[in-house]
Amino acid sequence: MELNFYKYQGAGNDFVMVDNRKTGFNHHHPALLAKICDRRFGVGADGIMFLEDKEGYDFEMIYYNANGYPSSMCGNGGRCMVAFAKFLGIINQETDFLAVDGPHYAKISEEGDWVSLQMIDVDVIKMDGHDYVINTGSPHFVRLETSDISKKNVFEEGRNIRYNETYHKEGINVNFVEDKQDHLFVRTYERGVEDETYACGTGVTAVALAMAKHKGLSGHISTPIKVLGGDLTIKFDYDGVHYRNIFLEGPAKQVFKGLINL
Repeated sequence: MELNFYKYQGAGNDFVMVDNRKTGFNHHHPALLAKICDRRFGVGADGIMFLEDKEGYDFEMIYYNANGYPSSMCGNGGRCMVAFAKFLGIINQETDFLAVDGPHYAKISEEGDWVSLQMIDVDVIKMDGHDYVINTGSPHFVRLETSDISKKNVFEEGRNIRYNETYHKEGINVNFVEDKQDHLFVRTYERGVEDETYACGTGVTAVALAMAKHKGLSGHISTPIKVLGGDLTIKFDYDGVHYRNIFLEGPAKQVFKGLINL
């Protein structure tokens, strides 16, 4: 069997995209999906997504991690899916779609390469010592560093936290953040990928919310964030307790399309 696909990236977070509205491809095969995402034996990606019809919505986003298993929400993946939907002619400049964590609204530039994606509201931030634990559609651990994180072994340190006694069963994404004053620099270890990725949308969202709490900020907040794959911005309203109107903004671009023999 052959499968048509498109490759997208959002700030270096890369995904295989499949229009599954008429294909009817049965994607409940972890080993096969993992092979497609493999960077040596397949297309290579941080995850694979299927766009499907869903009554009451423009489309449904079905996401799998690079290990081939279903995952929680992927922010950059969601932005890339919106760009894919515009490319396919399903939407114009606004959309309401369904993801694993519920409905999402998004806006996309006329050129189709810049997406502002509304994330779920957040009411709870937990502490693990001096670190923050937040669910922004996916569970995240946020650690504020005082030293240069460009030299940090994110794979080793992130993996140690992800598999420690507290988080090993369900897993958690691990974010290290350095405050550069005019922006935040973030590096992330992602569960499911089980490695550092160039960007993580739900991760930078968690970081922005945690830093607002850490700094005692409130009101309408815009947080520029730099990741290994580029620049993202998080905008939200915070009253000291509740986070509302959270938007993840950044690039989403088609890289290439192809046909893979399965």
